[in-house]
Amino acid sequence: MKASRLVGELRIDGRLDEPAWAQAAPLSDLRQREPREGEPATEQTEVRVLFDARNLYIGILARDSEPGRIVSRIRQRDKLLEPGGYDGSFEFSGDDAVAVLLDPFRDRRNAVVFATNPNGAEFEALITDESGAFNADWRTVWTVRAQRGPEGWSAELAIPFRSLRYPSFPGPDGWGFNVWRMIRRKNEEALWTAWSRTGGGFHRVSQAGRLDGLTDLPRSRRNVEVKPYGLAGISQRPAAGGALDTARDMDLGLDAKWEVTPGVVLDGTIHPDFAQVEADDEQVNLTRFDLFFPEKREFFLENAGIFDFGWRGFDETPPFLLFFSRRIGIAQDDHSPIPVRGGVRLSGRAGRQTVGFLDMFTGAGPAEGSANYGVLRVKRDIRRNGYLGAMVVDRRDTAGGNTAGGVDASFWPTEALNVQAFAARTWTRGPGGDGGAWRVSADYTSGRFGLVAQHLVVGPEADPRAGFVTRTDIRRTDAFGRYTVRPSSLGIRRIDFFAEGQHIARTSGEKQDVGGGPIVNLEMDSGDSMSAYYFQGRTRLDEPFSLAGRLPVPAGDYRVREWSVSASSSTNRPIMLTGEAEVVETYGGRLATLGASARLARDSHLALTMGFTRHRVELPRGSFVADVASARGVYAFSSRLVASALVQRNSLDGRLVTNLRLNFIHHPGSDLFVVLNDERRDGVPRRVTGRDLAVKLTCLGRF
Repeated sequence: MKASRLVGELRIDGRLDEPAWAQAAPLSDLRQREPREGEPATEQTEVRVLFDARNLYIGILARDSEPGRIVSRIRQRDKLLEPGGYDGSFEFSGDDAVAVLLDPFRDRRNAVVFATNPNGAEFEALITDESGAFNADWRTVWTVRAQRGPEGWSAELAIPFRSLRYPSFPGPDGWGFNVWRMIRRKNEEALWTAWSRTGGGFHRVSQAGRLDGLTDLPRSRRNVEVKPYGLAGISQRPAAGGALDTARDMDLGLDAKWEVTPGVVLDGTIHPDFAQVEADDEQVNLTRFDLFFPEKREFFLENAGIFDFGWRGFDETPPFLLFFSRRIGIAQDDHSPIPVRGGVRLSGRAGRQTVGFLDMFTGAGPAEGSANYGVLRVKRDIRRNGYLGAMVVDRRDTAGGNTAGGVDASFWPTEALNVQAFAARTWTRGPGGDGGAWRVSADYTSGRFGLVAQHLVVGPEADPRAGFVTRTDIRRTDAFGRYTVRPSSLGIRRIDFFAEGQHIARTSGEKQDVGGGPIVNLEMDSGDSMSAYYFQGRTRLDEPFSLAGRLPVPAGDYRVREWSVSASSSTNRPIMLTGEAEVVETYGGRLATLGASARLARDSHLALTMGFTRHRVELPRGSFVADVASARGVYAFSSRLVASALVQRNSLDGRLVTNLRLNFIHHPGSDLFVVLNDERRDGVPRRVTGRDLAVKLTCLGRF
């Protein structure tokens, strides 16, 4: 694939009708990954690349023999791809779409992704170390327009070189480049390269093709971005006598970005504010471990993959993370905000190294004093796409300090086999907190077979206080196998047979949890799917605990049996339905969960999602029922003006939480947010426990 220098001007309107597009060499030979591996795509896709002194232009012509059946209901930003599967890998959501991968440094590990659909919806993300769990919270400035026509649909992307990081001098291998198309009515996925089911996939940056011809690219002398913000807000909290105290707030802050060297960026923030962040999803904790709430704040999400160290587990709370940015500025007990005074972050590529440095300072909160958080991360490229890395995390406050450090590595002996390992240790000023953890794993993936095996040890005193640990003092071994068949009848696309086993013991050897069972997943050509799960084993409680803060569970040995059945309709339907039923026999009783959700998206502007989950717990010491209901509505007036509402009700805590947001992108990279948060508790009448209204304006300047 070769990029051509633009002669003349382009009008970014989604139509590839300028002469420059006709003169650019097209990329067109996409092959199927699903449903027929390696066969040519059933609909032709043509992708062309142009560039000038300011922008990289990508032209997409997605031909379609039945243009009236193209699915395009998404207009909201960052919704074209969403996490799916047990490992959180990103998949196309409900629309026809095309995604483009760029690896400017040709390091075969990291890349940026831009995607769009026939509505011109925007999606951008970062890929770190070939992880399928993209960082979709990365934001940059670019423009896209799309049009539907008798041949299918087309799109034009204009990406300023200021929005990309690339080397000063082009390498001999050009840029890494790949294209991924979804034809939704057929549930057909086609790629230019990496289409193999054995060790392939769009996220496999090492298998991307080449983009040549990008020479004499622009380089700004200063390469500085500043984004000041101004905020006006009103907060109300309960006071004596049932009245509400009202407080007004006016804030100013600044984010700045400087590309120190090509590929290495220094970010700084002074008095950051996160008023626009959406509320956490309501959850009911039916385990003896802490709940895990994901990071949603923009400053901490950009380049977050560089600071990953540890293991996020299999569809569970992460067993061990050396660093978890949500520890900064959010209280651990009640998740209340703690003021973040400011900080800096240095991240990017320097030669064959990936580097990351973060230092943040927080003010005093209701239950803790001011603190400083420091993180240093380095990775060294090994062979084609492996790495050897090290990381140090330090937290200092008025009560003392905690330091955590370790080394990790990832290797690919073959395209289908990935071997990973880490070893870490923590040191704490004062008693306790001096312990270690280590893990080794192997993951083999092919179209027919899959096998994951891992062993994790977390010492009894391991305590990364700026990280996240589900449980300490364990030796845990997991094995997870898959066998896939692909019948060519009855509309069945694939049947996956899984088998899993787990053994957890104390580091002293005392058995804690053991068990295993089968999983069957059925996927139809239509996109509908069903799955069934069974698990049997035993668990030991060394100490009593309170389930959901309601029922006491005494220490002892318990049998565990679990059944689960779930089904989901295809995302290409205007109404998508999902349902799940789960029964767990444990702790001498039964925990039953029944959940259902419906998503309505009849056009590209309005999307409604409603969900309801009922938990019924019956144990020897008592019983309770907990209902969690939610309703989410999004109206996209355009790709730059979006209004959303999220209302959640948790009957166990008696909480009704409402989050209303309006986001207007008044200039690329610049936003106006209007946010209302309202929380109420059960009562007669229902009482307000907190209400916040904020108006936030940001303006991006590039120098």
